Amino acid sequence: MTGPKTVPGTKPPHRRVTLGPLGRLAVAGLPDDLPEDTRRFLLLAAAAQEQHPDGPGADAALVLRAAAAAGLGTAALEPAETAGLVRTAGERIHFDSALLRRTLYEAVPLARRRAAHALLASASAPDRDRLPGLLHRALAAEGPDPCLAGRLADAARTAGPHVSHEERAVALAVAARLTGHGTDRATRLTAAADHARLAGRPDRARALLAPVHALPAAAPVRGRAQLVHGLLSLRDGPVADAREELLLAAGLLGPHDAAASLTARLAATEAAWAMGDAAAYVEAIEEGGGGGVGLGVPGGGTVGARGGAEAGATDTLDDYRAGMAAVLSGRLGAGVGPLRRLLARTGRAEEPEVLLRAGVAALVVGDLAAACRVNARALAAARALGRTTLVPQALEHLAYGELRAGRHPRARVHAEEGLRTAHLTGQRNIAAHQHAILALVASVEGDADALTAHSAAAGAVAGPHGLVQVSTLVRWALARADLGAGRVDEAAARLGPLVRPGPRQGHFAVRMLAVPCYIEAVVQAGTPGAARTAVDEFAVWAALGADPAAPAQLARCRALLAGAGAGAVAGAGPGVGAEGRDAAAADAYFEAARAHHEDTTNDFERARTLLLHGKWLRRRRRPGPARGLLRDALVAFEGCGARAWTEQARAELRATGEAPSAGRPAPLAGLTPQQLRIARCVAEGATNREIALRLSVSPRTVDHHLRNIFAALGVRSRVELARLVDRADQPTAPL
Repeated sequence: MTGPKTVPGTKPPHRRVTLGPLGRLAVAGLPDDLPEDTRRFLLLAAAAQEQHPDGPGADAALVLRAAAAAGLGTAALEPAETAGLVRTAGERIHFDSALLRRTLYEAVPLARRRAAHALLASASAPDRDRLPGLLHRALAAEGPDPCLAGRLADAARTAGPHVSHEERAVALAVAARLTGHGTDRATRLTAAADHARLAGRPDRARALLAPVHALPAAAPVRGRAQLVHGLLSLRDGPVADAREELLLAAGLLGPHDAAASLTARLAATEAAWAMGDAAAYVEAIEEGGGGGVGLGVPGGGTVGARGGAEAGATDTLDDYRAGMAAVLSGRLGAGVGPLRRLLARTGRAEEPEVLLRAGVAALVVGDLAAACRVNARALAAARALGRTTLVPQALEHLAYGELRAGRHPRARVHAEEGLRTAHLTGQRNIAAHQHAILALVASVEGDADALTAHSAAAGAVAGPHGLVQVSTLVRWALARADLGAGRVDEAAARLGPLVRPGPRQGHFAVRMLAVPCYIEAVVQAGTPGAARTAVDEFAVWAALGADPAAPAQLARCRALLAGAGAGAVAGAGPGVGAEGRDAAAADAYFEAARAHHEDTTNDFERARTLLLHGKWLRRRRRPGPARGLLRDALVAFEGCGARAWTEQARAELRATGEAPSAGRPAPLAGLTPQQLRIARCVAEGATNREIALRLSVSPRTVDHHLRNIFAALGVRSRVELARLVDRADQPTAPL
């Protein structure tokens, strides 16, 4: 018999090769000379980990009891340990490879898997292993068992906090498998999907939800499934679509489960916020929900482990609803009271959802210290409770608080970690927000490569998914980088649309925050007339007290406008007439701005005021007073890591006739912020892959930067680089 003929000039037909069980095990790395008893022991260990496939390993005590019942001693495990396939650490047996564990489990016949689970079920202690014992009994079952399915589902629902969301998801999925094709099956699949979502497993959650729509189910069950799907779409999908899904869920759940309906509306307001639709936000919130506000802060509504809004949170939710409805309707003053009450009531709350809302409230009322503190607690609570899906959101909110406070290095650290966890949990929309934060940080640190990379990554998601908030933050970051580099015309062109009201402009929450940059850009570009309306609006905003930096920024903006009226050059002192009055007004406004800065902790904004005042004095031919301000600005910018503004301050100081002292030349001074971070990671012993993971870039990007670092510093190895970094970090005595 001959095979299929091949036409000349074409490739031979592709043949799909299917590996048998032994072939799959060989590919996974299992030696074919392992003793049979060792293979049986490994199967028990692999089956034991089905309770938590991605968890910390199999329960060693349970496996040993099951192995003893099967006539296997601990000696059976030694060949596998010697071969490096497994290791025993503490109370757990760990497989060296997740692929090996999964393949070993799936490659054996179903009857052998069931027998392994039966042994594990018999070895489970009923008093403390109720859920694992029931799960292994269910995995050993040969067909539907509604009674066992019900007991397993109840155990998953009532298990203590030590049981993770992933374990609950596995148990509920197995219970659904034994249930049949009714409402109970749909209920258990939906609950399993929700726990998988909370565990940061969105693909698994979607797979569990897929069969639900074909099952007969009552409106509450269909509403719950719609809610879980909408929450998944909110984190990774077009937010306008997510909003409609969530409002549909709220409608289905309303007559049956008010708490879950409220949760759906909370999430719908978050979608409306991300898409920049204030009217849609108010529409949802006035029906009974809340969302989020502040510098790029989305809402805090999510489904809790028990479903719906948190028990006992009625008062805080009512305050949240009243406060946010007022804020998004343009009545910020009326919203401050309820939001302050919410913040005071939060006390020592432990639910991350409650803490996230309190953190948002703190940002709205301008209490940045409380915002950072409460969001840090939300992060800790999300980790402690295993709400993996909330960790990137808590890090995002924490980074926004640090940005508002002017602490850009802290914001970068939180955003970098948030970016990693967002990718690990499949939340591209939150990853886009983290990229936008990192773009804003890069615009201050003067890292052009990082700014370009993060702006592009954020835009790649923001456009298709309708994330207007992200797009606006990125445009602000690009404009701020232009301003720092002295490209004032480009900065003004970028910022103009962001600060104007109306459709197809910037996000409503970012408008006032970007106004000071816009005023600075248009004044320096020689078109101050375009700024006066924006300053009037900013004055109203500053008076509301929602931004601690706003009074100082307002005085600085008025100083710039008054200075534009006074002209760029005059005599050594204030002149007479209108020009003299404008010059005196500019000085007075600058002094007022500096006084306001003393009441805030935002060193970056303070340094910008010092720089602008110093520039103004130098152009008025008053170099003496200008030098002191410019020296202070230079030191402050250096402390903030604001590289581009540092160079501006140095240039202005030189223009006054003083050359700023550079001190002893720093060996790492020529590196960009990103290159410096990579150099320090190398000094700590990190590999390129570890550095890429830490900084959320590709290994190829790390390699590219490392080559440039070697060239810039004249080193030839990682060891030489580490030594140079160590020497640079050593304190030195002054010259």
